[in-house]
Amino acid sequence: MREHIDSWLEEIKNFKPEAKEQLENFRIKFLGKKGVLTDLFAQMKTIEPALRKDFGQVVNELKIKAEEKLNDWKEQFNDVVNADIDTDLTLPGEPLELGSMHPLNIVRNQIISIFQRIGYTVSEGPEIEDDWHNFSALNFPSEHPARDMQDTFFVGSLTPSDASGRSKGEGDGAKGYALRTHTSSVQDRVMENSAPPVRTISPGRVYRNEAISARAHCFFHQVEGLYVDENVSFADMKQTLLYFAQEMFGADSKIRLRASYFPFTEPSAEMDVTCFICGGKGCNICKYSGWVEILGCGMVDPAVLENCGIDSKKYTGFAFGMCIERVAMLKYQVKDLRIFSENDVRFLRQFTGVR
Repeated sequence: MREHIDSWLEEIKNFKPEAKEQLENFRIKFLGKKGVLTDLFAQMKTIEPALRKDFGQVVNELKIKAEEKLNDWKEQFNDVVNADIDTDLTLPGEPLELGSMHPLNIVRNQIISIFQRIGYTVSEGPEIEDDWHNFSALNFPSEHPARDMQDTFFVGSLTPSDASGRSKGEGDGAKGYALRTHTSSVQDRVMENSAPPVRTISPGRVYRNEAISARAHCFFHQVEGLYVDENVSFADMKQTLLYFAQEMFGADSKIRLRASYFPFTEPSAEMDVTCFICGGKGCNICKYSGWVEILGCGMVDPAVLENCGIDSKKYTGFAFGMCIERVAMLKYQVKDLRIFSENDVRFLRQFTGVR
């Protein structure tokens, strides 16, 4: 019988290094209902009465050491785990916060979705653009005063004087390029490579050499739209834009068109929508007029169609363009344009869950 006790004692010694395993595994193995100590105590009835005392002392010693080790590890875990949280390692971890959509992406996606529902495709183009697509093809001829409307970032040594006058196909090399000032350049490329009917929108980032302020920035985002086909009229444009305004700002929204000027459209107009903050009654957002301006539009100038290889005697079209930041500022009542590009998480968290 003494040999059995020595064997159990040796087995107990072999269990000690295993006490360094994970806390929960250790507790189950030594102190659990089906653990080592439970099994050893069950063996007491098989031990000769004269040897039970020695055997019991050895088993009790193991139990004490196992409990001490377990308590030591619990104290260590308490140092790194919040004191108010149970040290049960099977508990789930800290929940991850939901990310947020950027408000400009939210508005951009909404605009795209509205026009896709009526058959518009999405077109993209380069942000570094040549003079032909950025200016000349859009009826900005050499020395045209309309070029002064665009505060342009020219690439390399290009200046407005040597940019103007370039014809289609010219402009290779650093001197022929600038950061695009509008996404109308994408529409040029679509018309050059597609036969009518053309129905597309062109969202993207544009650049202007302007002083950064609460109302202006050196870069911003536009969505421009184009529809070219036979017998396209000004009334078609008005109905399309009314549909957009009501889908974007509410079914009760109304629009008005005011005469304006753009080199690439004739006639041209600025479009206002009834203020969705006050419902047209007048507030500080709409400067108490009941209307807020959101985009420019007009019938595509025949010269632009011809520049892009489209027969202006057979086809007509309309175009429009809006600043995404402006729509977002009105929609979410943001008073400073700069906050959209500052990545302030306090601002962005307000759009968690918004789609």
